[in-house]
Amino acid sequence: MDVDQECNEYSKKPLVDEACSSSILVSPKDRLIELLDGVELHVEGLRKDALQLEESKDSLFTTLDSIRNSDTLSTLDENDREDILRYCERLTARCLTVDVLVRTTRDRIQEDALYQVNRLIDSLVVSLKSDPYTARQRCMSYMAACSSNYSQGSSDKNFEIAILGCTLDDQKRIRKRLQGLLDYMSPDPKITGVEQ
Repeated sequence: MDVDQECNEYSKKPLVDEACSSSILVSPKDRLIELLDGVELHVEGLRKDALQLEESKDSLFTTLDSIRNSDTLSTLDENDREDILRYCERLTARCLTVDVLVRTTRDRIQEDALYQVNRLIDSLVVSLKSDPYTARQRCMSYMAACSSNYSQGSSDKNFEIAILGCTLDDQKRIRKRLQGLLDYMSPDPKITGVEQ
């Protein structure tokens, strides 16, 4: 029994070939487990690809937001600025037509931890307008709480406790979200193109 190993090709179902068993002496249960292991590889590949699509979509929104808030835009005359803003809105609306959803299974404690982390990050975003310097410092302390490799600033203990209660998938997404916020709050923000 064998499963087609083309993990990047999801347009067709994995093929099951019961005649292609690795050994005639393998029990039926072991052959089925071998098949399920192959299917699991496909599922994990699909989840990984979907998460990359989510990240790509978020990156597009970040780029569009950077363009809307760029200093370059403010130097344009009113008609050109309105053209650019309409173009941004059209692209935003087009991007919103794409829905990618990867569900993460969480228990009650993990749900509560994620709620707490999101509440702290939302509070940080709200404070960004009134006190950008403090918001950036707080974001760096959240990043330090997420990673022992992050050397800028000390970690926020409340955030660290909350994030440790989250699933690993959520922790990865939160780190990327915080990194995106830090990039956005950088003292000299640059408009970067989207990676191809």
